Amino acid sequence: MAKAIHSMIRVLNEARSVDFYKQAFGLDVAERLDFDSFTLIYLRNQDADFELELTVNKDRSEPYDLGDGYGHIAFVVDDLDAEHSRFQAAGLEPRKIVEFERDGTLLARFFFVADPDGYQIEVLQRHGRYK
Repeated sequence: MAKAIHSMIRVLNEARSVDFYKQAFGLDVAERLDFDSFTLIYLRNQDADFELELTVNKDRSEPYDLGDGYGHIAFVVDDLDAEHSRFQAAGLEPRKIVEFERDGTLLARFFFVADPDGYQIEVLQRHGRYK
């Protein structure tokens, strides 16, 4: 059986991105691998084995074109309203909370936030299939 272990995104500024993911989601640097032309930074927290891999290409100064293929990464939280308020207070500019229903049944409550490079992140209330 396969096990998902990480997702990788390219970022321009290591410190800015590490700070954002620490502040927003409590992710810490699990490992940092520095090479001549790029650096890999693996972020994780104690709640999951899954890691976010940040790749910093050292010769890159222009923002990445995210294109129309990238969707989002998602995090689940116990108290969506509290997290939304915390994001606002931290200046992370979360979008409004959305309630997603089907046939009158709540499927999900969530909001989106963008990281410093424009990657979209969904923050979901722990509920139903989102555990």
